[in-house]
Amino acid sequence: MSEIVIKVKDVTTKFGKHVVHDKISIDVKEGEIYGILGGSGSGKTTLLREIILLQKFQSGSIEILGKKIGQMSYSDTIWLKKNWSVLFQFGALYSSLNVLENVSIPLIEYTNLPKEVITEIALSKLKMAGLKKEATYLFPSELSGGMKKRAALARALVMDPKILFLDEPTSGLDPVGAENFDILIKEIATLLKLTVVIVTHDLHTIEHVLDRFCIIYDKKILFQGTLDEAKKFKHYAIREFLKFK
Repeated sequence: MSEIVIKVKDVTTKFGKHVVHDKISIDVKEGEIYGILGGSGSGKTTLLREIILLQKFQSGSIEILGKKIGQMSYSDTIWLKKNWSVLFQFGALYSSLNVLENVSIPLIEYTNLPKEVITEIALSKLKMAGLKKEATYLFPSELSGGMKKRAALARALVMDPKILFLDEPTSGLDPVGAENFDILIKEIATLLKLTVVIVTHDLHTIEHVLDRFCIIYDKKILFQGTLDEAKKFKHYAIREFLKFK
């Protein structure tokens, strides 16, 4: 049985009087590609932000890689941040830096590696992410949407994380670009033995990439399991959300 690397238990989230999550619980297993699904405004990205320490929650607990949020030392927090990476929805590349410089930032920040070694690692991750060599010295404003995603993915992989978080990774891509990015994510997850958590509503991603997923509905976890299990789950919201016939 795979080890649970992320455990969310009875988490409640409020913005003022507005309740976003009402005692939600999920678990993510080591080595799986796990999806966080739900309609617009359901709290998908909020949950992701809570897991990666960018958003506070009011009650419940979140444990990741054996560390409990809210009970960690500063050194534990730094250790966690070195062992996960995030690909934000729009890439979050630094506009004043070229692609190679963007990808090199985590290595410059968190290691003492020589400059030539950093460059070599960054170039290898760019190649892994499928970005063409001629894009290496371009700036974000000179990249297409798909190229930005791949550059951001290379940066997310440069520290060899244990867990990769993706927020709507195919958003803004055309159908062919989205499908190719899905294939890339699956290949990289297998190659690097990554645990991947994806916030998505993309039906192709749900069908072809995810091992398991949860669906947030009406502030709670309506479902957690595989696509085959979801097809047997008799609830109109699941059938409507996943477009089952």
